[in-house]
Amino acid sequence: MRIEDLDKNFASESVDGVELSFLDAFTAPMELGGFPFWAHDRVYCRLSQSSLAKQTAGVRGLSWHCSGGQVRFRTDSPALAVRVELISVAHMNHMPSSGHSGVDMYVGAGAEKHYVKTAMPVAGQNHYCALLARGVGGGERDVTLNFPLYNGVKRLEVGFSPQARLSAPTPFKIAKPVLFYGSSITQGGCASRPGNSYTHHLGRRLDAPIINFGFSGNARGELPMAELIAALDLSALVLDYDHNAPNVEHLAATHQPFFRYIRERRPDLPVVLVTRPDVDLSPTDSERRRAVVRRTYDDACTAGDRHVYFVDGFTLFGHTDRDACTVDGCHPNDLGFVRMADGIEPALRKALGAYESLTGAH
Repeated sequence: MRIEDLDKNFASESVDGVELSFLDAFTAPMELGGFPFWAHDRVYCRLSQSSLAKQTAGVRGLSWHCSGGQVRFRTDSPALAVRVELISVAHMNHMPSSGHSGVDMYVGAGAEKHYVKTAMPVAGQNHYCALLARGVGGGERDVTLNFPLYNGVKRLEVGFSPQARLSAPTPFKIAKPVLFYGSSITQGGCASRPGNSYTHHLGRRLDAPIINFGFSGNARGELPMAELIAALDLSALVLDYDHNAPNVEHLAATHQPFFRYIRERRPDLPVVLVTRPDVDLSPTDSERRRAVVRRTYDDACTAGDRHVYFVDGFTLFGHTDRDACTVDGCHPNDLGFVRMADGIEPALRKALGAYESLTGAH
């Protein structure tokens, strides 16, 4: 259908000299992803509104950060833009605004998606409008817009040429989402833009929708979170909260119970257990934490679990130039996230392959 047929009342607006018509990101046939409770709650929150009271204060606040959120569609519009109103004026010393508050655009379907451009706010502002494409020809193409990693969104609108056509995006190869639960690293700190987080890398490579339950400093294996995850229909779970456990004792007390709670309710769900990647500054503590996660894996395998996988964080930054993989000794930069995706991909690909064979899902 044509943009002009979707809403007869919209007003055309000029952005950098280009006339565009703006639609909310949730307007069909565009598809919104990364917000599993959107259909019921109609807000850009990663958690359900009914579950927030059960979560810690930190998780409640961070649930409004839109990491993992996407809007996808097909269009022949020669120009595209975004208009964004953020929840806050964010500032992070170790992460650029293009990552914590920007929206980046990819074109193409499946693993053939390629990056085009990033829109981001001017310092001190919580809103922006930016042109992402101009004068593009060649017919319809798939477009993906990734939401900010470390800021919330009150409103996100996509601008199209008024005469352009708009249709639903090409379906993912893997229909059900992969959920990532973990730390600030899982949430995306400190990627230079949203699409460079390791979770988005893996979503593109495997052509799967993702849900990002990374909560900076706050994902600590709490039971209410396990309840929420177990209630979702997923193709795989990546359990990556090692970093947020305040000490080894907390990790040992929560990791296996958290895994078992989900496993009892989702016996066939592939679960990938990951230990933290930034091990060089505290190798002894990291080895102890790795042993805790490994014990969860070994005990599950001994009990006959054939849907659990283990990724050793000591391997994730590779063997060369490991000290070039973070911005502060802890949070990965873009190189660190690429290497994390490289290290986790084989286990996750194997897990998804086993899931497809078991369920016949595609």
